[in-house]
Amino acid sequence: MKRGMKAAMVLGLALILAAGTAGAKDLVVGVDANFMPFEFKVDGKLTGFDVELFEALAKEIGIDFKWQTMDFNGIIPALQSRSIDAAIAGITIKSEREMVVDFSHPYYDSGLIILVDADDDEIKVLEDLEGKRVATKLGTTSVDFLKSNVELKELKLLPNTDNLFMELISGGVHAVFFDSPPLLYYAQNQGKGKVKTVGPLYQGQPYGIAFPQGSDLREKVNIALLKFMEEGTYAKLYEKWFGESPK
Repeated sequence: MKRGMKAAMVLGLALILAAGTAGAKDLVVGVDANFMPFEFKVDGKLTGFDVELFEALAKEIGIDFKWQTMDFNGIIPALQSRSIDAAIAGITIKSEREMVVDFSHPYYDSGLIILVDADDDEIKVLEDLEGKRVATKLGTTSVDFLKSNVELKELKLLPNTDNLFMELISGGVHAVFFDSPPLLYYAQNQGKGKVKTVGPLYQGQPYGIAFPQGSDLREKVNIALLKFMEEGTYAKLYEKWFGESPK
């Protein structure tokens, strides 16, 4: 009788543990897979500065997660609805976003820049975009900046950077105006000899990892991120992807 009761208890405990495991929610991290050199795919596998940084942070913290690729303009709503647990996608920290999601400490300083055809000698600074057709990425800070600072003939809002580059190469727009890292990367690699960046950097923009408001994960990521910056892990990763030491 005792042996039967013991077996039943073991079976019951196993069922409880199995149910708990089945009900456990995997951490989901949102990423825009079209933002070189921060996140992009090579042979179907995600890679890039953001990807390697978050994977290193997750290992340091001791968490398992899975990537969820999505268009950039869907990331903040996904965090608000808590359908994802974090997001890393070159997300600029700004007051409007800080009102609805939480951010990590800044991990990269960016800015906005102009990309034009390699033979274009007319457009050199922001004021030269006056009366021109310009493309930028939907749902980004560059949209507000352009609307506030220059009168365009047409502003084309496109879902990803590949669309921006195709629009410029095909002559659909006179210029692209967007975050400097992917534009500089494209001009130095796939677009070399076809396009060029011009003018200064506009509106300094710090990137942060985003979380749903009140997320316990934020503090753990912040501690690990600061540790990486102090011990040199961050600098090594930065040098790998950008070819220079962080300023």
